[in-house]
Amino acid sequence: MIGTRHMVAAGHYLATQAAFQILEAGGNAVDAGVAGGIALAVVQSEYVGFAGVAPIMIHHAESGRTITISGLGTWPAATDVDLFVREHGGRIPKGVLRSVVPAAPDAWITALELYGTMSFGECAVAAHRFASEGFAVPSLMAEIIADHADEYAVYPGNAAIYLPGGKPPKAGDILRQTDLGNAIAYMIDEEKAAATKGRETGLKAARDAFYRGDIARRIAEHQREEGGWLSEDDLSGFRVEVEDARSVGFGGAEVFYCGPWCQGPLLGQTLAMLDGTDLRGLGHNSTRYIHHLTEVLKLAYADRHALYGDPNFNDVPIDRLMSPDYARKRAALADPERAHPGLPVPGIGAHWDPVVTSREDMPRDPGELDTSYVCVIDRAGNVFSATPSDGSAGAPVVPGLGFVVSGRGVQAFTEPDAPARVGPGRRPRLTPNPAIARSVRDGWTMPIGSPGNDVQPQAMLQVFLNVHVFGMSPQDAVDAPRFATFSYPRSSSPHPYSPGLLQVEERVGSEVIEALEDLGHRVRAWSDWHFTSGGVCTILRDRQGRLEGASDLRRPTSVAGW
Repeated sequence: MIGTRHMVAAGHYLATQAAFQILEAGGNAVDAGVAGGIALAVVQSEYVGFAGVAPIMIHHAESGRTITISGLGTWPAATDVDLFVREHGGRIPKGVLRSVVPAAPDAWITALELYGTMSFGECAVAAHRFASEGFAVPSLMAEIIADHADEYAVYPGNAAIYLPGGKPPKAGDILRQTDLGNAIAYMIDEEKAAATKGRETGLKAARDAFYRGDIARRIAEHQREEGGWLSEDDLSGFRVEVEDARSVGFGGAEVFYCGPWCQGPLLGQTLAMLDGTDLRGLGHNSTRYIHHLTEVLKLAYADRHALYGDPNFNDVPIDRLMSPDYARKRAALADPERAHPGLPVPGIGAHWDPVVTSREDMPRDPGELDTSYVCVIDRAGNVFSATPSDGSAGAPVVPGLGFVVSGRGVQAFTEPDAPARVGPGRRPRLTPNPAIARSVRDGWTMPIGSPGNDVQPQAMLQVFLNVHVFGMSPQDAVDAPRFATFSYPRSSSPHPYSPGLLQVEERVGSEVIEALEDLGHRVRAWSDWHFTSGGVCTILRDRQGRLEGASDLRRPTSVAGW
């Protein structure tokens, strides 16, 4: 997809359509991105929640500022970490005990307040229609719901939506989410009633409808009924955090990443360690290339495990982690002749062991139901990049509202020495991590993101390198075979750990796979185009304003622009 005016790439074709229609109606990249993001919470509600998380990164062309909006909620004030240890063996169970404050609605509205031009209602109208009137279920959605049918069946409200007639929907069936449509309509109506006093007043009313109005009251009532901790005070006092995005240099580019409240710095650390390496000389997806990236990634995951957590409660040494000196010394630990058998020792801080489960012995957990992504570039050069998430199988739908309250608490730890520990007011360490890469010198811009839980930064890294090291077009870069290491405790409870495991798409070739095994990697082949290897979307805007978008065959993604 090539264009010159504006472009959208998103994890679902209907979200792409919603965002593109906003651009065509005169909205900017932020308006369009918000529309696409809210739509994803309807058309991909198996792994994106309307009351979930929505980390956002925005580059504002006029000011030159690049910001992040956390889009991540906090543990309720009444949270009792000892309960998880006392009654659940240190794990975060399914249900309302994993609930944190829903952050997505505030994140979308905050983005509109800061850099948007349209109302919440204008941006949410497509999502409202998709919920109320229904849409055709894509094959991947049907597959995921069927695979997790037992989890959906636990909660009658979830089953009523996702198991109509007691069975998972088939591809092409129409899925309607009437209660969710009504909840969105309530926010739109509250905004309209207040908008006579101005756009900002209207946006505030839309936010208050969720965090202080009828929606908040129903959420809090349901939490009390189900034994949860989330209260009306937790909701009314919540606001997402806005901060300048940090960046790291790589090969003349500047790559912006989110803070250590998510795994965003892992992408930055990996690029810092790879900067200056002759990756082209290693050969694209060769044995040496895959081995080197895998070993460097393991080093970054070791630091993530030991150091990343809510910076409001942890002194995370980001400047040191990203410094060229630290990156150079850390990268030197990657053995070119042998794979590390597990998780390396962190470069800073203490190695600690969470309660983990062998991946091979672990039952499926809804905490891994995944994520989506949307990015937009408009004619003025504004850039929007967001990775909304939170599935619908791990906790009950709130009756009358049609959504599950953010269960992102599943990505926290109960050990007292964990940086991403459960606790009142703390944020779990989020896996979704949108990014934007730019080069002022060469005049290009590239938002990029992916679903995939812990695999996200690995998929993003490979696509970025495919474009900017190996010279591929964005679409060829997305289509290229992928690999991912799982040699670390995963983010979602019960934090499964698969020492030495490396998954590789079969198209890499049997000779490369066998050579990787000879180096000590425990290789398992993904079938080609497997959705768990990510669903990367990206747009590349060059110096002349030419736009080239790419989306991923592995998921129901799409691009639109002109």
